[in-house]
Amino acid sequence: MKVVVDFDTCQSNAVCMSVAPEVFEVRDDGYLYILQESPSEDLRQKVEEAARLCPTQSITIEDD
Repeated sequence: MKVVVDFDTCQSNAVCMSVAPEVFEVRDDGYLYILQESPSEDLRQKVEEAARLCPTQSITIEDD
């Protein structure tokens, strides 16, 4: 799986970070960073939930 974030619509509100801190991080500069672009399958449920809960729907998952 590959995590894709549309940074043009992302508001860096950290909802994704609260759900999947292993994959997403909002740093002190106020921007979202993807810590693992291709996380392991055991994180799929968290990443899917983060994508679902994203207020701007900026997160998508692409299957390899």
